Amino acid sequence: MRWRGLPLDVLLAVSGVGLDLLTTAHAGDTRYLPAEMNLPMALLVGLPMGLVRRRPVPVALYLAGLLVVTDQLESFTSNTAQILVCVALGVVGYRSGWRGTVLAVPAAMVATALNIVDPGIPVVMNTWVYSIFLAVFPAVLGAYLRGSAGPLEERDVTPDALLAAGGVAITVLSTWTSWHAGTQPVWVVGLLAVVGGLSLGIARRLPGVVFLLQGALLVSADTYLNQVVNTCVILTLIAIGVFAMRVTSWAWTIVAYAAGCMLTAIAVVGEETQTTPFRVGILMTLVATPIAIGRYLGMRQSAAAAERLRAEEAARAAVAQVRADQLAERERIARDVHDIVAHHVGAMVLRASAARYTAPDGPVADALTDIRETGHQVLQDLRDLLDLLRDPERQPDLLANPADVVRESAERMAAAGLVVDLELDPATDRAPLIARASAARIVQEGLTNVLKHAGPGTQVRVSVTPSAEGLSVRISNGRPPTVVERLPSSGRGLAGMRERVRTLGGTLSAGPDGEGGWLLAASLPARSVA
Repeated sequence: MRWRGLPLDVLLAVSGVGLDLLTTAHAGDTRYLPAEMNLPMALLVGLPMGLVRRRPVPVALYLAGLLVVTDQLESFTSNTAQILVCVALGVVGYRSGWRGTVLAVPAAMVATALNIVDPGIPVVMNTWVYSIFLAVFPAVLGAYLRGSAGPLEERDVTPDALLAAGGVAITVLSTWTSWHAGTQPVWVVGLLAVVGGLSLGIARRLPGVVFLLQGALLVSADTYLNQVVNTCVILTLIAIGVFAMRVTSWAWTIVAYAAGCMLTAIAVVGEETQTTPFRVGILMTLVATPIAIGRYLGMRQSAAAAERLRAEEAARAAVAQVRADQLAERERIARDVHDIVAHHVGAMVLRASAARYTAPDGPVADALTDIRETGHQVLQDLRDLLDLLRDPERQPDLLANPADVVRESAERMAAAGLVVDLELDPATDRAPLIARASAARIVQEGLTNVLKHAGPGTQVRVSVTPSAEGLSVRISNGRPPTVVERLPSSGRGLAGMRERVRTLGGTLSAGPDGEGGWLLAASLPARSVA
């Protein structure tokens, strides 16, 4: 059992018991039951309402049987049972579908007929009509509320405002001179006229409810204020047209058409009206016209919605195709870059390896070994980068700890001739991996730039320390000791570092330090990886 709806079940049960106690508050003894039985009878009729949401068909059958029993016992609880059996039938139509409805409605019809008929009086046609209507109406209403009309997708309220304004204009302007002609107070008739017109403003969202309201107003006008019947007929036809536009089910449309014909006949056909096939055809055509218009508008709206959906799907497909083309082009470019760089680096590695075997031990041999190992590392990095571009969802493998990369870069640049002073705070290991990896790449590129532009013998201070925002990287070098022959450079190193730092949400600055040296400072926020 789901306990989430238990408070509602308890409220239904208490309401059922309370309703019977109110209706039998002044009831005394009956022929078969003393007044002391009022409370037990209230419990018998009201408590089952706590199960009506979960077991609507058994509850409806139980209340129908209790209605027959209380009627035979001449108990006032039969009035409550008659009301609650209609409520249960509405829940049956809403929750149980057609099978449960077919089972519960006939039982309610028979019980209602037996309750209406007094002892000794035969069952006549009017009794059965009333019994059928009283049992079928709540079941049909419940089935309709289950979802015959889908939710309105558009948010524009202009059509609703126009319907409401037009409805009020029709009702007020065409009926205000007759408000005083009926038996009801003027304010009651005027209020119903305004409400009837305003209800058209929600007809697109609640078409069935508005159609039922207009039908009830039409029947009431035919009974109490015949002068406004024609206006009520117009509103009913408008409501049935909106119903046909919003409800796509042909079964419900046929039900609405039959109800519309019946309501129009009640208003048009009088006691002295002669019924002919021609007049019947005119009446049926009159009701069919708004239904045909509503169905046409509904199909137009459905076609427009389908066209919008196709356009959106085509736009999404076009964007996906453009992205696929971009990825394919990136892969082709990456493959070309890989082939070109791999060719030249491979040749460099081969020549360095060959020279290593012929060179004596010493700085030259160490430099050749470093060139060979660096070349192998570059080729491996190129292969991993190409694999990543081919499969963007693939996570790249980390080749080394970022701290080890920083130390290795410092040692390599020191072996190349730079005087490197490295400060690597151990607390940086607690920073996010992407920030540490980016710091390692910045150190690599920064030291390479110092070697290119300042030359061997230059003193360099490198510090990677934690900061309030994440990591702080500083690379500062002094004045070059001698005139430097600048090595070839693409000029893209600093731009690449700026792009990397900007991607992480950090800042990077580079420029002369005012003492003949150069300062590179970067701040990498840790929150960029969140």
